[in-house]
Amino acid sequence: MADDRAVFTPEDERQLAAHGIAPDEARRQLELLRHPPGHVRLVRPCTVGDGIVVLAEDRWPELLERHRAASARGRLTKFVPASGAASRMFRTLLVEYEAGGPPSRRTLASRAATGDAVAADVLRFLEAIERFPFATSAMIEAARAGRDHEVLELLFDESGLGYASMPKGLILFHRYPGGARTAFDEHLAEAVEQIRDETGRCRLHFTVSPAHREEFERARSRAVARFGDRNAFEISFSEQEPRTDTIAAGLDGRPFRDDAGRLVLRPGGHGALIHNLAALDADLVLIKNIDNVVPDHLRAPTHLWKKLLTGLHLEIEERLADHADQLAAVDPPRDAIASAREFVTRTFGLAVPADTGTALDALRDRLARPLRVCGVVRNQGEPGGGPFWVQDRDGRISPQIVEASQIDPAAPDQQAIRAAATHFNPVDLVCGLRRPDGTRHDLLHWIDPDTAFVSRKSHLGRDLLALEWPGLWNGAMAGWNTVFVEVPQETFAPVKTVFDLLRPEHQPPGDD
Repeated sequence: MADDRAVFTPEDERQLAAHGIAPDEARRQLELLRHPPGHVRLVRPCTVGDGIVVLAEDRWPELLERHRAASARGRLTKFVPASGAASRMFRTLLVEYEAGGPPSRRTLASRAATGDAVAADVLRFLEAIERFPFATSAMIEAARAGRDHEVLELLFDESGLGYASMPKGLILFHRYPGGARTAFDEHLAEAVEQIRDETGRCRLHFTVSPAHREEFERARSRAVARFGDRNAFEISFSEQEPRTDTIAAGLDGRPFRDDAGRLVLRPGGHGALIHNLAALDADLVLIKNIDNVVPDHLRAPTHLWKKLLTGLHLEIEERLADHADQLAAVDPPRDAIASAREFVTRTFGLAVPADTGTALDALRDRLARPLRVCGVVRNQGEPGGGPFWVQDRDGRISPQIVEASQIDPAAPDQQAIRAAATHFNPVDLVCGLRRPDGTRHDLLHWIDPDTAFVSRKSHLGRDLLALEWPGLWNGAMAGWNTVFVEVPQETFAPVKTVFDLLRPEHQPPGDD
């Protein structure tokens, strides 16, 4: 194949420069697309007692007090990835809406009886319309009168709710006597209990798409008016940086171009958000997905466990700093090295070299890394990643969050380990962004580039290869010190499809 240095035209280089991407970086990405990194190497699942901690109830008071003190001092910030569109949530309903024909209940029932999943979902939606928190009186009236396509128009069209192009964070999730709340609203309601400092200040950061930035700005104004009577909200937004976009390749490995001959650049996936996290002026960050919220009357377990995870992070953070101080001397005492070795082995499950000199270097390196404490729930069949012991290319074994797409589908032993997993990653993290002296960790230093991912996509009917950066809580944090903690299922209530809103945990108290 020809040297890629001859591939990019001056116009290409101007286009790349506008995104902040150097030509050499684009060539490196093309090489990754042609020769993707291999799959991760699973050793075994993390299980209770082997990589997953269960917090005994007698420890709760101390951990809760640590959280209280840190919250009061203003050390906590909430970080919520919120750039996802709601179109996936309404996927089957959008298929019917875009088909354009006015469905009738009889036709839908007939199609559903033959196994038509789209018809079955539309029928289910129409029959449950009054239970959805976003249902307007006009939608309910149209459904009762059998004007079913009008219901979809009122839901998706810009003259109605406009949910076809709305971000998921601004979809109404829960009904209350005073009016329905969006997922964005619910995160603010959570923050009041979890991160408010002694002055009433709550700091939250949402990552959003450029197309929805203004909508979120308006939602911020409405929400602050709603919740801000006794609380001072500091709500900031950021977008994925253009420099984290990636170049697409054709199936031949050459740069993929659109009909106008321009390079096709694509967002680099949620792993690009490590740059947003690294740029955040924050200390301890509580990370949670936009769609994992419950209404007020079910929120107590969420509050409790977020506080416990934070308290545990603070406890481990303090011990990391103590051991680092003891090993800071040129020739630290042997008992200090032994104590640090025991701490690292017991807390993170990591092997430390037997040789004293090598062990000292390894311990100093390990104690200087950022720390994350991750809640995990019992696996109940949800799609997504989980905690595993993983071996890297140098033979080192560490606990990692691994997505199904990172595991070799053609390796029976790896699939057997995946099937044996007992826990699931609900994205419930407490992350430390600062060292004990207050300086910022270089988060980009701890990314594992081998966990970048290549997928097959299409653009205007043509197949292409797309590159996604190591996931935010997967490879982007691979080098962090990691502790997994079992948390109860009640803390995990994601809304992946519109029908998840019909689950008891998303309905008002007393509703079926």
